[in-house]
Amino acid sequence: MSLTKYLLFLLWFMVIAIPSEAQLNAVPGDQRPEDRDAIHKHIDKIFEAYIKGDRATIRATHSQRWTGYVSVSRDIIRGIDEYIQAADDKRVARISGYKILDMDTEFYGDVAVVPYIAQVEVNIGGSHVSGKLRVLDVYAKMNGEWIQVASNTVVHPDTQAAYEQQPSPVSDGQKKGLLVVREAVWRAYFTNDRPSLEQMIPGEVLAIDASEEQWQNRDQILAGADQFAKSGGKLTHLEFPKTEVQVYGPIAILYSTYLFEIEASGAKETHSGRATEIFVNRQGKWVNAGWHLDSGK
Repeated sequence: MSLTKYLLFLLWFMVIAIPSEAQLNAVPGDQRPEDRDAIHKHIDKIFEAYIKGDRATIRATHSQRWTGYVSVSRDIIRGIDEYIQAADDKRVARISGYKILDMDTEFYGDVAVVPYIAQVEVNIGGSHVSGKLRVLDVYAKMNGEWIQVASNTVVHPDTQAAYEQQPSPVSDGQKKGLLVVREAVWRAYFTNDRPSLEQMIPGEVLAIDASEEQWQNRDQILAGADQFAKSGGKLTHLEFPKTEVQVYGPIAILYSTYLFEIEASGAKETHSGRATEIFVNRQGKWVNAGWHLDSGK
């Protein structure tokens, strides 16, 4: 290759390579104010569409191949149709107002990364509740216009913590499910149903029984069930005359009165008292993490 051709090739390579390299350099939003402001207005437009329930605008402001997560997502959302379906999920609270608290924008050529925190007002059960969202949007410039192509929206840790510190309403179905599990734990103990006990009582369980001076861990609880079975004891009656339930996030506390009758060696014994039991929801199932029984006297 002649020197002239080599220099021409080198010049051509530099012309091609420089724009490609520039695409990889991060440019802060204040260096591209027009693009930054256009994206911020676009985000405002999406919020206003959610407040008005304007699904046509929501669809138009997101790309056909949009991907990411909304606040209740467990799986990746792929495409605008799945996004609209997720937006209509009844678990997604309806926004009635918003305020952007903090926002940043970084450009990589015709792609922008936009993290922000928003204070939102939502309607839940007829009540207005305030909270924060933590959002990461990805924008791309297509046909000269910015459009949202991906996003991840989650409840802000401050709001999540505040939610878990407040009592949650307990539905009839939720209470019924807790009572079913609670009774199953008691019956599994008296029948020495080890497989069921191992599923319903976690390794960190701590129990204080009315007739025992020492607190019991999981191994001691399982050993007590085994000992009761080997003694020939049988549960002949079990009831919980009164139960109140409190729920805080994934934790439920049951306050009850109990009465049970057991038969051993031809003799019957009746026991009654009060119980405070703690249940934790793990992977959709309630487990009994601890209890305190007393004689009620």
